Amino acid sequence: MSLLRIRGSLADAPVRCQWALVNDGREPVSGEGPLAELPRRAERVQLVIPAAQVLITRARLPHAARRHAGSVLAYAVEDETVGEPDANLVSWLGAAGDSDVLAVVDKQGLTRWRDALDTAGVRGYEVHCETLLLPWAADEWSLAWDGREGIVRTGEFEGAATDCGDREAPPLSLRLMLEAAEALGAGPASIALYTTVPDAAPDIEAWTRELGIAVRLAGTWDWRTAPHGAGVSLAQERQRWRVFTGAAARLRPAAWILGAALAIQAAALIIDWSSLANEQRALRQQMESRFRAAFPDAVAVVDPVLQMRRKLAEAHHAAGQFDSSDFLPLIEQVAAAAKELPAGAVRIVSYESGRMTLELSAIDEASVRRIVARLTQSGLSVDTSPASRAANAAVVLIVRAS
Repeated sequence: MSLLRIRGSLADAPVRCQWALVNDGREPVSGEGPLAELPRRAERVQLVIPAAQVLITRARLPHAARRHAGSVLAYAVEDETVGEPDANLVSWLGAAGDSDVLAVVDKQGLTRWRDALDTAGVRGYEVHCETLLLPWAADEWSLAWDGREGIVRTGEFEGAATDCGDREAPPLSLRLMLEAAEALGAGPASIALYTTVPDAAPDIEAWTRELGIAVRLAGTWDWRTAPHGAGVSLAQERQRWRVFTGAAARLRPAAWILGAALAIQAAALIIDWSSLANEQRALRQQMESRFRAAFPDAVAVVDPVLQMRRKLAEAHHAAGQFDSSDFLPLIEQVAAAAKELPAGAVRIVSYESGRMTLELSAIDEASVRRIVARLTQSGLSVDTSPASRAANAAVVLIVRAS
């Protein structure tokens, strides 16, 4: 996996930067220049902020407050920062014992870099502190030293920049940090010293005497060559999203399967709809054929079912028989369905062209539903007049033979 590290000072205009492109198993490629000339297509990008521009401090926070960032956490370290809390971006890094470790950076400077990187086409990066890129082991502090000043990492989430020292004398700030740690019973057993430039190694014996703790040379160190997994992101929301890196690639087979299933389902629906449509056309053609076979004199066939019913009624009448749509068969079935109604409930009964209209009054809706159900079970078609029901004065039922 390729990793692009970009080192930029928040105090300077985001025009130029140092960068390093790290690939697994290869020597890092580094350079310095305008942001527009940064390497492209790195799988992972980090913005590295110098140690002196990140304040790492401790505070005690409610558990729920750890999820917040920015000005919310800035008030927790208001006493240790200079200026308005809103001027700082504060991130929760982790827990150290009973305390929470917070990182404080200048919000305005970070915003300038974010805007500049966005303009240069660099997006989706992490924000790291140079301090936490140093190697770290339990019971040992790490110090990166350039011969005059350095960076010390004192814990998994803690560290700071030192003031000046020389070959014979270590930085005063380093001594004070050791004294404070020893007072809490958390002092290291040794200090691993890494040089960042040639010939920067101090007099190890002199430093050991001055600090009262073992100091050992651990080799050279450079932020450009730090391992991929080194450091803790200051922008915790970006770190959380890192869990989903590559999720699209992992979900691609499932997406193809889902797409194929939807395509098959859509094809099945289309085939089913086409089959039903063809069956409907075939049934209609069959009804039209039978109607024309029975009544060859018919000029046009618009609704073969209705026309067949009318012709059947005409044949019944011609033979002196009743048809199901005549008055007597209809009134017989209506009377059987409405036999439980109280006297006077049926106000009007009218009949015309196979349609019987009933106007009912002083009847509740449950009784109306029972009557409609009985008529429907008898094979009749029933419509309820919505206007009469809305008026709440009477219910009008229109009954036809099916």
